[in-house]
Amino acid sequence: MFAGQLALIVAALFAGAALYVNIAEQPARLSLDDRAALIQWKPAYKRGFAMQAPLAIIGFLLGLAAWWQTGDWAWLLGAALLLVNSPYTLLGIMPTNRILMAAEPASAGPNSRALLEKWAALHAVRTALGFAATLVFLWASMT
Repeated sequence: MFAGQLALIVAALFAGAALYVNIAEQPARLSLDDRAALIQWKPAYKRGFAMQAPLAIIGFLLGLAAWWQTGDWAWLLGAALLLVNSPYTLLGIMPTNRILMAAEPASAGPNSRALLEKWAALHAVRTALGFAATLVFLWASMT
């Protein structure tokens, strides 16, 4: 069950980091002017991606290992919830990311702000998936 407990911890770290973006970082970013908000988003996104992508993959692998060890389908469900973040990011969020990354700060304005707001809504789905995986792993660890 060690793999399952580690999966729970990793999923909780993923969910907590994602929640931080939604409730602290993004509101602070949107309090800036359009140019500064875009400038701040670019490196923050790169660093966040570098942290969250490995957490999703590691949590998935640990959940998969816990399922393999126990045969309990709940571990597999939690692992799948973490894994879904990858295709969701690539298909659902990446088009917005590419536009924001290509945007020049000098041309920032209402359109770039609207894209940052759209990005936050899309990112909230990642947060929800992280919390769902955490709750499933918690449930699995208690059964």
